[in-house]
Amino acid sequence: MFVSDFRKEFYEVVQNQRVLLLVALDVDALCACKILQALFQCDHVQYTLVPVSGWQELETAFLEHKEQIKLLIKQDDDLEVPAYDDIFRDEEEDEEHSGNTGDGSEPSEKRTRLEEEIVAQTMKRRERREWEARRRDILFDYEQYEYHGTSSAMVIFDLAWMMSKDLNDMLWWAIVGLTDQWVQDKITQMKYVTDVGILQRHVSRHNHRDEDEENALSVDCMRISFEYDPSLRLVLYQHWSLHDSLCNTCYTAARFKLWSVHGQKRLQEFLADMGLPLKQVKQKFQSMDISLKENLREMIEESANKFGMKDMRVQTFSIHFGFKHKFLASDVVFATMSLMESPEKDSSGTNNFIQALDSLSRSNLDKLYLGLELAKKQLRATQQTIASCLCTNLVISQGPFLYCSLMEGTPDVMLFSKPASLSLLSRHLLKSFVCSTKNRRCKLLPLVMAAPLNVEQGTVTVVGVPPETDSSDKKNFFGRAFEKAAEGTNSRTLHNYFDLSVIELKAEDRSKFLDGLISLLS
Repeated sequence: MFVSDFRKEFYEVVQNQRVLLLVALDVDALCACKILQALFQCDHVQYTLVPVSGWQELETAFLEHKEQIKLLIKQDDDLEVPAYDDIFRDEEEDEEHSGNTGDGSEPSEKRTRLEEEIVAQTMKRRERREWEARRRDILFDYEQYEYHGTSSAMVIFDLAWMMSKDLNDMLWWAIVGLTDQWVQDKITQMKYVTDVGILQRHVSRHNHRDEDEENALSVDCMRISFEYDPSLRLVLYQHWSLHDSLCNTCYTAARFKLWSVHGQKRLQEFLADMGLPLKQVKQKFQSMDISLKENLREMIEESANKFGMKDMRVQTFSIHFGFKHKFLASDVVFATMSLMESPEKDSSGTNNFIQALDSLSRSNLDKLYLGLELAKKQLRATQQTIASCLCTNLVISQGPFLYCSLMEGTPDVMLFSKPASLSLLSRHLLKSFVCSTKNRRCKLLPLVMAAPLNVEQGTVTVVGVPPETDSSDKKNFFGRAFEKAAEGTNSRTLHNYFDLSVIELKAEDRSKFLDGLISLLS
């Protein structure tokens, strides 16, 4: 069913029942789950939590509980979801007319009524054919691309706000859910800025304090702040050294071309232009001289403009736990993502899910800090892999798209066997390649990337990334293209991920699959 009123048609329906909560393995879904858990706890709603990594696990969970499940679809205007009447149509039973009314009417009157009925039925059939043709066109346009609308966490937070049950913790989870979409390039900059404006009003409402209360904070307090002076576009810089953050942020690494000797020299020139000593830059950010940190944002932005980096600042939110712990929303996104896709052999998918979910609670800061360390490892591996791919010319043009394949034995290759990690690597690689190539045509091409998944089963993970352009609407056409290419070449693929642009493929079928994809997109 379509849900237009989330409160009446969703929450009030499940409020007095036991709920089966199916949660996808991405940060936004985890944040939405945390908000729902808080609401359920407030209203004493019993629920069962089941993490699902893809369509197969979702189907399994559905079959186990199908007698109790109601399917819910949220109609979202910014997603351009088709209207209900355009897609579904109630079957109308045609009334049977015997022709013998028994009222003694003249044959001419019966003939006239019969002719009118025939005309009416013909018009109905014509309208039906027109409706079906229009439906096919609408569904083709809707299913041709994969794109994202409002964050799930924001939708659930809006529900909590409408019921006057929203808390500061819920607001933070909504912020992290939105930031996850921005970090993973799922939404446009305009959509991000619009949603930031919506959340900013909630932050002002929840975190307003008089000046005399400033010193009355307890060590257990929680305070969310909107960064009116936009934060630096550097990953984890408050929990890392400034040098490491500059080297492992996609934006700066791509602009400096840090995989080359010339790029390393440009980084040194950048630091010299700011007047920052290497000793200060290479130690932990928290240990830097206070006098340097006070004007650091302005210093970096001024020097960045000289080096052609106009977007070194970004509007975001931060959170303070007591007097010691401060995190940016993007810090939490990277930490949670790393915990969820941890490649450790002794950790299961369910265990990773629980660790990631727990890291979002303020009572589990130790897990959040563990996630930050894993994120640093992941970001280092990402930039090292990008440098390796570009220096060895692994990114090649296949005609309608660029292609790159990570080979077995590549350092840290198992870090990129999971969908979110490989997608992040692919997007960062494409951005770096666009900055490094002089071929104008290649700058406008999408990227297909493959990485080993299971050596014993002979499978690889394949991901498709849309072209890197300033006017990109973040729509990805590879989901439907992968399906068509697999069907046309009889390639053994598994389209199990919720992200349709990520699939599993038998390594033996890789060549014919790519040939089919090339012919399809040419």
